[in-house]
Amino acid sequence: MCNLHPRRLIGRRTVLGGVLGAGVLLAAGRLRASAGPGEPRTVAARQRYFGVANVDPETGAVRADRVVLSWVGCATYAVAFAGSVLLLDAWVPRLTSSGYSPATPQDLADLRPEAILIGHGHFDHAGDAGRIAQASGAVVHGTAEHCAAIRAQVPEARLATVALGDAHTPIGQRHEFTVGAVQVTAVRHIHSGPTAPDRDDPAAPVFPAPEWCALVRHPPSLEGVLQNLPRLLDAENGVLLYQLRVPGFSLVWHDSAGPLTEKAPQVFDVLGGLPATDLHIGTVQGFNQFTNGLRDPRTYIEALGPALFVPTHHDNWLPGLTSAAAAYDPALLAELARIPSGARPELRSLHDPADYLNPARLTFLL
Repeated sequence: MCNLHPRRLIGRRTVLGGVLGAGVLLAAGRLRASAGPGEPRTVAARQRYFGVANVDPETGAVRADRVVLSWVGCATYAVAFAGSVLLLDAWVPRLTSSGYSPATPQDLADLRPEAILIGHGHFDHAGDAGRIAQASGAVVHGTAEHCAAIRAQVPEARLATVALGDAHTPIGQRHEFTVGAVQVTAVRHIHSGPTAPDRDDPAAPVFPAPEWCALVRHPPSLEGVLQNLPRLLDAENGVLLYQLRVPGFSLVWHDSAGPLTEKAPQVFDVLGGLPATDLHIGTVQGFNQFTNGLRDPRTYIEALGPALFVPTHHDNWLPGLTSAAAAYDPALLAELARIPSGARPELRSLHDPADYLNPARLTFLL
């Protein structure tokens, strides 16, 4: 239990406002480059994020017979998938609260990911991508606009990027590529957004309460604000959902859940046409929750038919706008109960901050 004193909160806001005003004059620091997979920093980072038993202590290689995911915060995950290391999104929460997530951008660079898959271009998804790619040599995958914006984050670097369509790509279009032994399908879909209450498929509005104590215990740092400030107005630049698969296991991840029912119903058929999904990690927080509750996340689940669903982008990194993950559990359980029992996935909620960098929660044997 923490006590919030009005003067203390006003002081923090005043300080934050001053920092934001001054921050436009300063640039984010460059991350240290990693020399190679067997470097002690890389071994240590991989053991921390993926578990000691899953990483060779000499070479830093991750086990090829495992899929391991480590939640960084918001919708960002570090992934060891059949021997390949990659990032899903590339941002560590630290705008209004510093240290709430124990990860750092330097950690993510030290993992030496082969690839960074960008869901969309807003700051809380791609804000650290340029520096991480520069330091690690990771190949950035996203729309042409995502790639251009991330290259602009580090104009002095020559980043490797792969464009998966552009702003004019039809909603629902698929793109195929590989990362190591992993087959990847990217599907163009849409960002969350408000729509009128759906009379044909009504869902109770969701208004989870923020946990303000996080801001008191983890106040913003000057470094975190200055690093995020230049990214606050970054554009969405299109939204991509990814399916990653190897024989015997498939994972779907997306960092937004749009109102497909009203705006892009053709995407349901595309999602239903993907190979069977074992693990679905999908955003549950969105702008439509205030009028249509968690209907949109449910429709993605129904289209994909996963065995296991893990909600994401629902943690308390920005108190006042976001909420602790546990606050979503009652509404999510109620929404999943609307799916017939034979088609309903198992739910595995990750709760912040305890489940940040907790690979034991999402480790799977191939």
